[in-house]
Amino acid sequence: MKYFVVHTYTQQEKKVRDILVRLIEQHNLSHLFGKRKVKVKKPDGSEEEIEEYNIIIPTEQITRFKKGKSEPEAVERKLYPGYIIVEMEPTEETFKLVNSVPGVTHLLGSKRQPIPLDEEEVKSILEQIESGTQKAKAEVPFTKGEPVKVINGPFSGFSGTVEEIYPDRRRVKVMVTIFGRATPVDLDFFEVQPI
Repeated sequence: MKYFVVHTYTQQEKKVRDILVRLIEQHNLSHLFGKRKVKVKKPDGSEEEIEEYNIIIPTEQITRFKKGKSEPEAVERKLYPGYIIVEMEPTEETFKLVNSVPGVTHLLGSKRQPIPLDEEEVKSILEQIESGTQKAKAEVPFTKGEPVKVINGPFSGFSGTVEEIYPDRRRVKVMVTIFGRATPVDLDFFEVQPI
């Protein structure tokens, strides 16, 4: 079996995956599509291992700070919006099935023949997905020079401008005017908000 890249309409990746799984079952073509074992949490908190089709939507976990909210939230972001990766046998039947799914524009490759990913490309993408789920990246909610207001801590109520951003530590250096003098203050992302 080989991995193929399927181009979809943006924001339709999950819908395409769900429809494709349903069509595979309806047409009894499960032997032509790859499967993988996945651990799933049950409602009681325990884990169970299930087998599902190897249809990958490459995503990573990021921590996003919304304006006006003090706590960050973890969200999933697509690494390649509009693309999914499907493991399948390269047959006319599988290509027709995938192309018949609403939301799919085409399989990547030449007009006549889709081209599979090589093993190194697949390995690289899977490592990128795995590293993205292990460590959530912080999405920077500020830009250098942006006016902000301190909403938590001893400098609460003061205003200033963002001087430096440290995304790995989730901190910003803000120049705040205290007693008529500009003073740099190191603050956490959720201690300030844009004005």
